[in-house]
Amino acid sequence: MIKRQLETFLYEWKNSLSRKPLILRGARQVGKTTLVTQFGKSFDQYLYFNLERAADRQLFNTVENLATTIQLLFLAKGEIDNKDKKTLIFIDEVQEAPKVLEALRFFYEDYPHLYIIVTGSLLEFAMEQIARMPVGRVEFAELHPLNFQEYLSGIGNQALLNALNHVPLDNQLLAVVYPIFHVYVMIGGMPNITYSYLQDKNLSRIISLYASITEAYKADIEKYATNFTQRTILRHVMDTAPFEIDNRIIFNHFGNSSFKTREVKEAINALEKAKILALIYPTTNVSLPALPDFKKSPRLQYLDVGLVNFQLGLHRELLVINDLNDSSRGKLIQQVVVQELKSLRYLPDSGLHFWVREEGGTSSEVDLVYPYRNLLIPVEIKSGASGALRSLHEFMDRCPHDLAVRFYAGNISIDRVKTRKGKPYRLLNLPYFLAAWLENYLKWFVV
Repeated sequence: MIKRQLETFLYEWKNSLSRKPLILRGARQVGKTTLVTQFGKSFDQYLYFNLERAADRQLFNTVENLATTIQLLFLAKGEIDNKDKKTLIFIDEVQEAPKVLEALRFFYEDYPHLYIIVTGSLLEFAMEQIARMPVGRVEFAELHPLNFQEYLSGIGNQALLNALNHVPLDNQLLAVVYPIFHVYVMIGGMPNITYSYLQDKNLSRIISLYASITEAYKADIEKYATNFTQRTILRHVMDTAPFEIDNRIIFNHFGNSSFKTREVKEAINALEKAKILALIYPTTNVSLPALPDFKKSPRLQYLDVGLVNFQLGLHRELLVINDLNDSSRGKLIQQVVVQELKSLRYLPDSGLHFWVREEGGTSSEVDLVYPYRNLLIPVEIKSGASGALRSLHEFMDRCPHDLAVRFYAGNISIDRVKTRKGKPYRLLNLPYFLAAWLENYLKWFVV
């Protein structure tokens, strides 16, 4: 069992006087069921129902009569609905009976003593199938793949985790951290695969497991395709998306195909609902709010770097890496940094964005803009230890503050820099393995 950071949120939810039924989002195989099952041990009674099982699904046939359904649930597990006992009811794979989602409002209104969590690998599709979501009567959270902090905890390297939690990290320790981080990048953050690799260090085994997950994702999504053409487009997008993760994408003829914009958008939209892909749209703002411009080309973010490695055939190459800095490996840096930042954002929000300026026949692009306090901080992501900062200068000339961040393959430092127009600003340089610690470093940096 690898301890997940979302567990802290679950205990806060459990102890909250304003608790509502919780809808837990997340892609298949990110560890939702394992997490909630572990959390369930803290209750007097834990009732688990998997709606992919016909026997469990039938118990919810009477969900319109919630009193009857609740009685059936307790009887099925040999338990009693006792208000003096804390009872967690966990409904898994809820997409098999979407009407359960509508009933959550009545769990909240009529049975507030029960703790309810629902989840599903295709939850977003289920939410589209119901007439009315119980807005204001449910809460949401999202579980992502393991981040580097969770990985270190999982391998039992608490000493290194403690060292990384100290800000700033001693630069003399970088040589120790990089090799461990590179193994994490090779494996990825899917919990079962991480656990498998840590058990026997068998690379062929994790490649086989990633192949199984990839095919399971395709089979899941194809259930929602209405014809052969849609299934073909979905498979093509899944197969080619990893090659596009470092680029701004064009929907028309995506991945050197003959598919049109509308067809590709529909396929990517389905993969977004399954949490396999995410579109990151640019903003032109240099201060909050970072409003996305949906008319401009987005970037693609994949669910997990391990899936990217598998589809790009990089696992064996990464086994002997010393740096993530050459051409093929460099593609992974942006994926990993964004994946680490997303792993900490488990509540609904507006997502991450990058910054663009496209005017007068020229363009500039900053890899990310990160909201911190009342500031929108530009973040550059470089695969090597150096790189031009032209676009960052353009952002800093326009923004109302003097703070910027760069993730790269170098030491922790703070540089005093001037833009080409002469504006001075401070640049926080961080090794790319510290992405999950960005908030901690910003507290140290922003004074």
